[in-house]
Amino acid sequence: MTKFRPCIDLHEGRVKQIVGSTLDTNEGVQTNFETNLAPSYFAGLYREDAIAGAHVIMLGPGNSEAALDAIRAYPEGLQVGGGIRPDNADTYLDAGASHVIVTSWIFDEHARLDVARLQQLSRAVGKEKLVIDLSCRAVDGEGWVVAMNRWQTLTDVKLNDETLDFFADYCAELLVHAADVEGKCGGMDEELIQVLGRWGKLPVTYAGGARSIDDLTRVNSLSSGSVDLTIGSALDIFGGSLIRYRDCVEWNQRSS
Repeated sequence: MTKFRPCIDLHEGRVKQIVGSTLDTNEGVQTNFETNLAPSYFAGLYREDAIAGAHVIMLGPGNSEAALDAIRAYPEGLQVGGGIRPDNADTYLDAGASHVIVTSWIFDEHARLDVARLQQLSRAVGKEKLVIDLSCRAVDGEGWVVAMNRWQTLTDVKLNDETLDFFADYCAELLVHAADVEGKCGGMDEELIQVLGRWGKLPVTYAGGARSIDDLTRVNSLSSGSVDLTIGSALDIFGGSLIRYRDCVEWNQRSS
């Protein structure tokens, strides 16, 4: 059964909701929401409502202390990603993160998958503690291509069953943002959700474009219940007007 997975996105040390595709662009970051509330406030909310598996994403430098603030407020309830490497992963795991999430570090400077790095990280933290982020962009004639460097650089990895099978040997879960629609509340990439749902060999969380509480029902149907859904900018707790956080909590309670 599809579950709602919340998030805590950190940018410049603060909780924000931004359009991910605008990071590191000449036009500047498009911010949907920002708050002075501490990350621990949102982590405490998720803890009180017994919602596990939220991901804390550090978007750029200057976010480590903010991430640790959240993790300590909800031990073993949050996953953390953004700049994760073998030499810093234990900082977050020892503080109480349930998992660490990796993207860019497993690719080299030419955006090619570095299998040795992937193996090193999986060994260092343990497969059971690692989430691999395969966030991607749709490319004409190529399907979905995994993107790194805050979704600005396309890699040499296409998202398909063969790729998913390969990465499943090294991690406990997968996280997939549809970068083209993420943060825009303009609708999900339903075809991508179907691909992830048909594969269904590990827990997978999809993020990008959710704009209605009914999207949880839609993802459940498209994926036969094997893909969870992250909702960010559309949520009322992040300044959105489309989806009530309490409705998402109730969805999880009904589906448990």
